[in-house]
Amino acid sequence: MALRNHSTITQFILLGLSADPHIQTLLSVLFLVIYLVTLIGNLMMLLVIRADSHLHTPMYFFLSHLSFLDLCFSSVTVPKLLENLLSQRKIISIEGCLTQAFFVYYVGGTEIFLLCAMAYDRYAAICHPLLYGQMMSSQQCVNLVWTSWSLGFLDALINVPPAVNLNFCAAHTIPHYSCELPSLFSLSCSDISINITVLVFSVLLHGFGTLFFITFSYTRIVATILSIRSTTGRSKAFSTCFSHLTAVSFFYGSAFLRYLMPTSGSPLELIFSIQYGVVTPLVNPLIYSLKNKEVKGAVKRTLGKCLQWHR
Repeated sequence: MALRNHSTITQFILLGLSADPHIQTLLSVLFLVIYLVTLIGNLMMLLVIRADSHLHTPMYFFLSHLSFLDLCFSSVTVPKLLENLLSQRKIISIEGCLTQAFFVYYVGGTEIFLLCAMAYDRYAAICHPLLYGQMMSSQQCVNLVWTSWSLGFLDALINVPPAVNLNFCAAHTIPHYSCELPSLFSLSCSDISINITVLVFSVLLHGFGTLFFITFSYTRIVATILSIRSTTGRSKAFSTCFSHLTAVSFFYGSAFLRYLMPTSGSPLELIFSIQYGVVTPLVNPLIYSLKNKEVKGAVKRTLGKCLQWHR
C-alpha cells in the first residue's frame, strides 16, 4: 500500500495496555501463554478433525475452518502486542498499520459469515433432518466456506484501502495495542465522513445482517426442539447448539460494542478488542471440546494412535 506524498506522518506509536514496565513484563508473560495455548488448542482441533473419520461431517468441517481463522486472527495482532510489550520503541509504520487493519477485517469478517453458515448447518440438522444430507452436501459446505472468505475479503476491501489516502498530519499516538480503523480515523486530518459512512454501513449490513439470520435460525431451532416430546432428545438437540451460541455471543457481543461505541481511547475499547481478538480464539477450542463427547472421543482416539505410532 503506497501512501500519498503529502502525508507528513510515516509511523504511529501504539500505547498498548500499560506504561508501567513491571506490568508490561507480567502482561507479556500472560499474553505469550495465551498465544501459545491458542496455537496449541486450535492446531489440536484441526489435527483431530482431519485425522478422525467420525468428525468428517459438515459441522466439524466448519469448525476446522473456524479453528484456522482463530489461528490467523490471533497471529495478526498478538505477536505485535508482545513485541511492543517487550520493546521500548512501540512504533508501527503506516503501511504496517493498514496491513494489520486489513487482515483484522478480512479474518474477522470471514469469521462472522462462517458463524452464520454454522447456524444454517444447525438449522438444517434440527429443523430438516430428513433433508440434511441434501441441504448440507459436501459441495454446499465448500460453497459456504468460500462465500465466507470472499465476503470477509470484500468487507476488508471496502473499508481499509480507502484509508490509504488519509492524511495524518499531527497526532500519531494510538491508544490501543493494534491498528483498527476507528482509532486511525480519530487521528486523521482529512475528511473522513465517507470512510465512517462506509464503515457504519458495512457493520450494519454484514454484522446485523448475519446476526438477524442467526437469530432467525435459532428461533426456528428452539421452536423445533420444544416440540420434541422426548426429554433426552431435547437435551441432545440443545447441547449441539450450546457451543455455537456461546461462540457467537463472545464474538458478536464484543465486536459490536467495540465498533459501534464512540472512539475515545477508553479502557472499554481495549477490553472489547481483547475479548474478540485474543480471548475468543483462545476459548473457542475449549467451548467446542469440553462439553462435546464426539470431540473428546476423537481426541482420545487420536492420542492413542500417536502413542502407538511412537512405540
